[in-house]
Amino acid sequence: MTDQEQLAGYDDDATDRIPELALETPPSVPAASSPELRTLVAVAVGAIVVATLYIAQDVLIPITLAVMLSFVLSPLVDVLRRIGLWRAAAVALSVLVALGAIGLIGTLLGSQAATLAADVPQYVEAVQNKVESIQALAITRIASITRLLSGDRPATPPVAVPVVRPPAGTTDAAAVAAGGTQQQPLVVELARPKSSVLAVARAVIEPVLGPLETTIIVLIVAIFILMQREDLRDRFIRLFGSTDLHRTTIAMDDAGQRLSRYFVSQLSVNACFGVVIGVGLSLIGVPSAALWGVLAGLLRFVPYVGPLLAAVAPLTLAAAVDPGWWTTIYVALLFVIVEPLTGYVVEPLLYGHSTGLSPMSVIVAAVFWTWIWGPVGLILSTPLTLCLVVMGRHVKSLEFFDVLLGDRPALSEVNRFYQRTLANDPDEALEQAEKMLADRSLVDYYDSVVLPGLKLAAADEARGTISRQRAAEMTRSILAVIGDLKEHVDAEHTGTSNQDRPKQRTSTGLVACVAGRGPFDDVVSAMLAQLLAQRGVASRRIPHISVSRETIAQLDLAAVKVVNVSYLEVGEAPAHLRYLLRRVRHRAPHATLIAGPWPKGEARLNEPEAQKTLGADRYVASLREAIDATLAALSEPPASQNLAASDRSDGTATGPNT
Repeated sequence: MTDQEQLAGYDDDATDRIPELALETPPSVPAASSPELRTLVAVAVGAIVVATLYIAQDVLIPITLAVMLSFVLSPLVDVLRRIGLWRAAAVALSVLVALGAIGLIGTLLGSQAATLAADVPQYVEAVQNKVESIQALAITRIASITRLLSGDRPATPPVAVPVVRPPAGTTDAAAVAAGGTQQQPLVVELARPKSSVLAVARAVIEPVLGPLETTIIVLIVAIFILMQREDLRDRFIRLFGSTDLHRTTIAMDDAGQRLSRYFVSQLSVNACFGVVIGVGLSLIGVPSAALWGVLAGLLRFVPYVGPLLAAVAPLTLAAAVDPGWWTTIYVALLFVIVEPLTGYVVEPLLYGHSTGLSPMSVIVAAVFWTWIWGPVGLILSTPLTLCLVVMGRHVKSLEFFDVLLGDRPALSEVNRFYQRTLANDPDEALEQAEKMLADRSLVDYYDSVVLPGLKLAAADEARGTISRQRAAEMTRSILAVIGDLKEHVDAEHTGTSNQDRPKQRTSTGLVACVAGRGPFDDVVSAMLAQLLAQRGVASRRIPHISVSRETIAQLDLAAVKVVNVSYLEVGEAPAHLRYLLRRVRHRAPHATLIAGPWPKGEARLNEPEAQKTLGADRYVASLREAIDATLAALSEPPASQNLAASDRSDGTATGPNT
């Protein structure tokens, strides 16, 4: 049977079997992705936690306040214990100090509020008169501006019509006939029954009973936390970190000390802020200055909007007590000066420029905790969010809190560079580079950020995630950033060798930076050429197409003393690199071949036998090592280079020098 007959028979057989195949394997449509069970469980747990926080707020708020109070009082307890008091006495004395401070503040607020309440109607009337005068002035100005724009003459004011009042003693009908008005009917008010003693006592006690109950619960829970602090710590360690006792113990101690230090510092700063505001308002002449000072200190726990809310009442009261506006202006200046001074000078000196929370998370947390717990949640929003962030930094299962709420960058420097490169945004990548170059050298930036980012890109390109066209666009974007950094001069080079000084000029000798076959190898050769040029070394870049089998015969390497072959991804079979080094060796037998940069983790390429097989003279793991190796090769005497060249011509290679 001929080939054509076999082919015809195969086609007939395939045609006969097509219906059967269609019935056996029908085309299938891929099913839509559904949420994983783990995601659904996480959402359900989150909803249950939020519902529990809202429903059980009567229980959780006192416990939360007690925990915060224990963090504030724990430094005082430690000081008293170092003096010589035993734990029970130290805890009791600390709680008495806290009770005394709370009682003093409550008494002060009560007396100030009672004094202010008697004059509230007068202040309200004064403020209303000022508001009405401002409205009348605004209406008059707007009317005058409108007439000027329209060109109309001022209208004639209306003639006032006198109101005729009926004489005393006239009847309703006469009054209607005389003045056109009718006497209003009498208002009858029913007398309330006399209240009993129990009703009066209940009306007085009920408003006080709730806060008193909360205060008692807070004190009892805080006392137990302070008395059994070590026992509670051990229980948390057993619950969350018994597998890694050392790390969990350090994390718990660090978290407790950091939270305690932050709460004490914030309480001290806000208390001083309230004292300054109260004294300033008293000197200005605002009534009940102590009340507004305490309120300003409390509201400053509310992020961003707290000081603004604290300034509203003093400004309103200043407008009420002063017929003019100078008192209001003085109060506004007081808040405008004291708040920035506290926020940007005092706080950074005490606990740094940041609390560890991102600005967006502070706002979202304030809204969330206000929705859950009301005004108490608004005041506690920042401390509670900070607790969650600290837990997220030390407990692996709660790390998402640190990612969502913390101020640390969500992406590493390498990932941010790679992400900006993927987005084809060289301007933002250049901005990131300029910020990082403020405290590091250019070679360190290239080695620690750009090279790892290029390795990520090369790995994605090898998997097919990035197309060749997209890789070419990314290469152009990175080369643009490198070109913009050409004029950058490092302030100082720390940790460099004596040969790595910008002021020192090396011997004259041309260096060739050859790019490998990878899509991003040309970027590595560009960085290396730029760094060598900053050190006074004449170099030139050679693309990979110039060292291919077809074109390498036209390449002139006679004056080249060192050849740096940049190869990011070698892979399991480094045949391309071996043949490339062989071609370069054939064209420049007198030159020193340096290959890399490869990370030290690639053990297969760091083995002496593998390096000897590849054929290079030296192998480097970073651009800094490449620069040092290049400068060292340029400084070698010609005799040693000729000897090395003769050894290579005999078929032997020098030992690897990594």
